[in-house]
Amino acid sequence: MTQQWNNLLTHLGVWEGSFTQLSPQGEVLEDTPSLVSLEGLNQQQTVRQTIEKFSVWGEEATSQQTMAYESLNRNTLIFENGAFSVGSSQFSPFSEFGAELGFLAGDRRLRMIPLYNQQSELNRITLIREHRQGSAIESSPRLTIKQLLGEWRGEAMTLYPDLTPKDTYSTKLSVTQQGNRLHQTLKTDHWELSSSASIQDNCLVFEQGVHTIQVLLLPDGASCTTPRQIQNRQPFFLEAGWLVSPNQRQRLMRRYDQRGTWVSLTLITEEKIADYVK
Repeated sequence: MTQQWNNLLTHLGVWEGSFTQLSPQGEVLEDTPSLVSLEGLNQQQTVRQTIEKFSVWGEEATSQQTMAYESLNRNTLIFENGAFSVGSSQFSPFSEFGAELGFLAGDRRLRMIPLYNQQSELNRITLIREHRQGSAIESSPRLTIKQLLGEWRGEAMTLYPDLTPKDTYSTKLSVTQQGNRLHQTLKTDHWELSSSASIQDNCLVFEQGVHTIQVLLLPDGASCTTPRQIQNRQPFFLEAGWLVSPNQRQRLMRRYDQRGTWVSLTLITEEKIADYVK
């Protein structure tokens, strides 16, 4: 049994939650209660997934979908802590495009699916928040700017779909605010990158590069970082973040090269070591 398959098995269980449809601006359009069951069969050689959606809790399911897996396709990578991504391995203009990025923390899961239309514009986002059935989990409020400010120290690990050996390195992120602008500097063992964004309600907008990048601050401490529109023949990335606790955050980054080919998946696990004081 491969390590990737073992990583998938960390998700076994029954997960209760909801699928929340969001606009490209982060507005809630629809919230659908859900029950997702992941069951190991044939001595864990097979995983059966059943997804049920409801109009209201207590009513009969409005839809049910069952799938069985005996292996993982090359569009999927999973880390040992359960964080994962699955989605399109190739971006093409004039085609719909998207990917799922997900986290696992104890009895909670958080998943995010940004989707683009045929004009390569961000069209909608699905935010999936779940907890193990029977566990008492309280939902967290929307992520705030204040929670992001400060000094963060972390560890990054990058996996590659072509099975190139993984990379690991340390990170240090500094996030400050001046008026209606947010400034951040990310340092690793090999490089340093500084950028700034305008603060627009629950959205951060970065306009320094080829792409206009937005970071939506979402319920349950989630964040979604994407280009507003993907430019053909330009590298880009999709990122999901989750503030698991006030001083712990995870980020998943799915990168594509200038040919639109998926090239890597990076998990950054960060801890806040200092608050920012204005």
